[in-house]
Amino acid sequence: MTLISRTKDIAKLRGLSLDDVALKAGLSAKSIYNWGRNSPKSENLDKVADVLHVSTDYLLGRTDEMNPSSNNTDSKPSKLDEEIMMAFDGKPIPDEDKEKLLEFARFLRSQRGR
Repeated sequence: MTLISRTKDIAKLRGLSLDDVALKAGLSAKSIYNWGRNSPKSENLDKVADVLHVSTDYLLGRTDEMNPSSNNTDSKPSKLDEEIMMAFDGKPIPDEDKEKLLEFARFLRSQRGR
């Protein structure tokens, strides 16, 4: 799977178009489409990976794990807690339900001593 196709697939899973992803990453709307012909700058790849909440290795096809494992045990909210895009069956999850899911995830993490 190519960088552009993997980016397109995860964007679709998140309920976003490639134009939406590019704009959220601070890039021009059509910039990601050029990744099929030219390799992106590493800083632009990082920005897109952050918007999609995946690792750059995932986008580059180096791993099939979307999110790298983290040994972060501090109790500070993560960037994921601040702005998270969730979808189920291709449809966005409402903010109210998203918060409930985050609370449950935090509870499970606390129960495991993390």
